[in-house]
Amino acid sequence: MSEVVTIAPGDPLDPGASALLDASQALMVRLYSAEENHFLSHEALRSPDVRFLVARLGERPVGCCAVRLCDGYGEIKSFYVDEAARGHGIGRKLIAAIEDQARADSLPVLNLETGELLDAACRLYQRMGYTRCPPFGDYVDNGSSVFMTKTL
Repeated sequence: MSEVVTIAPGDPLDPGASALLDASQALMVRLYSAEENHFLSHEALRSPDVRFLVARLGERPVGCCAVRLCDGYGEIKSFYVDEAARGHGIGRKLIAAIEDQARADSLPVLNLETGELLDAACRLYQRMGYTRCPPFGDYVDNGSSVFMTKTL
């Protein structure tokens, strides 16, 4: 991979970012029931309390991640890397960038909810210092969600 990876704020309704979100949401719908899915709509990711980042390989969008600003913590949302771009550290760079964004927003903690079937994502979060925690916010233990946290 000789092209440079850049990560910058993006618009979830931009065609490239929207395609990434569509792919992410299609995967979630394939793996989990409607009750087990907690992804935000493209429009909700434009909310003033959400910071949305896009990773690009050259000019091509290859990943996205968001942090939702909550009372006393941030919540990682919509983390996704295009299948063709995986294995090159883009996910790690996106999580590091979202952590930097959370720090810039003075958030002391990042929490996340992911699915137990998303092994690669769970391993990445663990490698980056996230640990399992009880459900937070409005989440309940549904048997398929994995909850994680990291103090920044």
